[in-house]
Amino acid sequence: MVNDDDIAAGAPGGTDCVEAIHTLYHFLDGELTEYRRVEIQHHLDGCLPCLEAFDFEAELRMVIARKCRDEVPDGLRERIAKAIMHDAGDPGMSQL
Repeated sequence: MVNDDDIAAGAPGGTDCVEAIHTLYHFLDGELTEYRRVEIQHHLDGCLPCLEAFDFEAELRMVIARKCRDEVPDGLRERIAKAIMHDAGDPGMSQL
């Protein structure tokens, strides 16, 4: 992961690195404009410390997504579905 020493010492375009790291989560979430995404991708392509930070965060997200899946028991799913259907039939619920 990139730390302040990497950004200040060896990474090209220090302020670009700070901005790239601060924008990393938006980049990973697909929340950037096409122009901004291309700009950050261009920076990542030329900056090893930022690319390593990106790779770390992307891999961490994949591990979390894979390991943190809650299994919901079928009985609970059925009770929730019945409650939703019951509430959907209640005219007072539509005003919420």
